[in-house]
Amino acid sequence: MTDRFATVRERMVQEQLVRRGITDLGILKTMAEVPRHLFVDDAMQAKAYGDYPLPIAGDQTISQPYIVAVMTQALQLQGTEKVLEIGTGSGYQAAVLSRLCDQVYTVERINTLLAGARKVFDQLHYYNILARLDDGTLGWSEHAPYDVIIVTAAGPEIPEPLIEQLADPGRMVIPVGDRNVQQLQYLTKKDGEITVNRLESVRFVSLIGEHGWNND
Repeated sequence: MTDRFATVRERMVQEQLVRRGITDLGILKTMAEVPRHLFVDDAMQAKAYGDYPLPIAGDQTISQPYIVAVMTQALQLQGTEKVLEIGTGSGYQAAVLSRLCDQVYTVERINTLLAGARKVFDQLHYYNILARLDDGTLGWSEHAPYDVIIVTAAGPEIPEPLIEQLADPGRMVIPVGDRNVQQLQYLTKKDGEITVNRLESVRFVSLIGEHGWNND
């Protein structure tokens, strides 16, 4: 079956990612292959490869392709990692991760989003993604520790359960700040020591939960 978006995807990779300094060849190849248009509503498919976020159900968004690439590159995936994602959303970030690591565990609090993402994972035969409905700020303790944790919503601070569930050594990327503007933070754990570095300014939807924002 012909993929009518293949050329558009390759242009997205070259113009939005390579030109802005994304150098990880695995990420560039993966994002040239994963069909981003399947993770948005049919009416939005023509815009799926644009250089901007798009609205999805539940007043949430699918992140701009560049931000997906930045967060993924920061994780320095080698292909063997067990990854925890907080905020499944459309499922696109989990899909990208699943091509670059061993196993993805992803948590979403909105059932309609989770159901939609699972449907696309099955359609694409991305069977190394396990998803659940829950408060993502609590993590997913049953499968901890995780080599890598990625959070795709912004909280006022880094949730303590996620730090606890991160392996040692381990690494995490998460946007932290107020509800309007945040800093993308890169956290590492090594020999019990936590180090946090700021990457760049971003704007994400709010991380709702016991260790995040209230749902008001």
